[in-house]
Amino acid sequence: MKKLIVSCLAVGAFVNTNAQNYWKKNAGKTAKVILTSSKTNEKMADKGTVKFEKFGQPKETDACIFVDPDFKYQKLIGIGGAITDASAETFYKMPKNKQKEIMEAYFGKNGLGYTVVRTNMNSCDFSSDSYTYVEDNDTALKTFNIAHDEKYKIPMIKEAQKAIGKDFTFYFSPWSPPAWMKSNKSLFKGGRLENQYYQTWADYYIKFIKEYEKRGINIWGLTVQNEPMATQTWESCIYSAEEEGEFLKNNLGPTLWKNGYKDKKVMIWDHNRDLIYQRATTTLSDPETSKYAHGIGYHWYETWNNKTQLFDNLAETQRAFPDKFLAFTEGCKEQFKMSGIYDVSLGELYGRNMINDFNKGTALWTDWNVLLDETGGPNHVGNFCFAPIIADTKTGEVHYTYEYYYVGHVSKYIKPNAQRIGSSSNRAALTSTTFMNENGQLVTVIMNDSENDIETNLWIEGMSAKLSAPAHSIQTVIL
Repeated sequence: MKKLIVSCLAVGAFVNTNAQNYWKKNAGKTAKVILTSSKTNEKMADKGTVKFEKFGQPKETDACIFVDPDFKYQKLIGIGGAITDASAETFYKMPKNKQKEIMEAYFGKNGLGYTVVRTNMNSCDFSSDSYTYVEDNDTALKTFNIAHDEKYKIPMIKEAQKAIGKDFTFYFSPWSPPAWMKSNKSLFKGGRLENQYYQTWADYYIKFIKEYEKRGINIWGLTVQNEPMATQTWESCIYSAEEEGEFLKNNLGPTLWKNGYKDKKVMIWDHNRDLIYQRATTTLSDPETSKYAHGIGYHWYETWNNKTQLFDNLAETQRAFPDKFLAFTEGCKEQFKMSGIYDVSLGELYGRNMINDFNKGTALWTDWNVLLDETGGPNHVGNFCFAPIIADTKTGEVHYTYEYYYVGHVSKYIKPNAQRIGSSSNRAALTSTTFMNENGQLVTVIMNDSENDIETNLWIEGMSAKLSAPAHSIQTVIL
C-alpha cells in the first residue's frame, strides 16, 4: 500500500487587504478544483468544490506549501507558443473542421487561453526549406519580400490574432542572417555576423516589422538572436555577450528608436538557463546598451531531461536586473516518437518547468511549436520533436498530449496581468505556484509527479480545505 502524505497549502489574497482580514471575510468559502490525472485518465476534469474549515498549526511532519498574499512579485505578460513554418504548414494540411478545432483548442474562449505567439524571421530548423527575404548581396535590401510567409505562416498568425483579440502579444526571433552577411557564408553551423553588415542586419529587422504590421499584425517584441551560443547543423549565428551588446547598442537599438519602434520589447540572450546570468551581467553592464533591452529570454535545453534544471540562475538574474522581465521563449521534448505522445512525463516536463520558472520570476512563457505532424516535423534537418498537439496529416486525427493539459492548468486560469504571490514548499513531492488575477480570483496550481497519492490540505489562517493529489497529476484550485 502506498504511503499517504499529509500536505498543507496556505492560500491568501492581496486585494486591498492583508491575508488575515481577507480570510476572515471569506471564511467558509469554497474553491473549485480542476484535475488531470494519468492514474484515472482524467483530463482537466471538474472535480467540484472544496470547503474551508478550521485547521490549526501544521506540524513539522506535515508536508506543506505556504502561500502568503502579502508578498507580491512579477505580473504575468502572457503564455503561448510558436507558430513556425512547420506549425502553419501542418495546420493547413488538416481538414477545415480540424483547423477550427486546433485554433479553438489554443486561442478560443474554451481553449487554453493562449495570448502569446512567437515566430521565426527567416527560416529555422522547423521550416521545410531554408530561405531569407532578400537576394544575395542586396545591401540596400531593395528586394526584401515576405511572400514566403504569406502562404502559411501569416494566415495562421492572423487567425490566432483574431481569436485572441486585444491581448494578442506577438514577437519574433531570427535564427540566422542571410549567408552573405556571415563569416562562414552559410545559414548553418554558426558563423558570425560580419561587422560590415551590422547596420544592414539591423535595417532588416525594421523591414520585417513594417511588412508584418502592414498586414495588420502588430509586433510586440523581438529577440536579438535565437540561441547565440549554438553552432547547429541548421540555421544559427554566434554572438558573444559583448558582440550582442555592441550590435544592440550601436545598431539594432538606435535603428528601432529612429523608426518609431521604441515601444518594441527587445529581449537579449534567448538561449539556455546555464549562461543566462553571465550573459545578462556582461551584455547589460553598459547603461547605453541596457536602455535598449526590456527583457532576458531563455530556453530549457541545458538539462531538459533532468529534474534539477538551473532554475536558481533565473532568480539570480532577476535580482540583478529587476527592471528587466524574464521570458521563457522556447522549450520542447526532443527525439519524437509517435508511440510516446500519450506519456504523462511529457506533461510533467512542462509542469515542472512552468511552475519553477514562474516561482523564480518569469513573466512571459512561450512554448515551442504549437503544432507538428505525425513525424514530429516538418523539419529540414531531421530534428523532430514533440508538441502539445500532434496532427496526423495522413488520417486527419488530432492528438492532445499531456503537454497540452499540463500547460492548460496554468494558461487557462491564470490571465495576463495576474500577479504572482509568495509561496514556499517543505516537500519535493508537491510543486506549486499561485497567482491572483486582476478580478481578485486566486489560482493555485499543484503538481504531484511522484509515485504516491498525496492527501493535502489547503491552509490559511487556521482554515483549510481537504484535497487529494493522485500520483502523476496536476490540479488547479480556484478561490
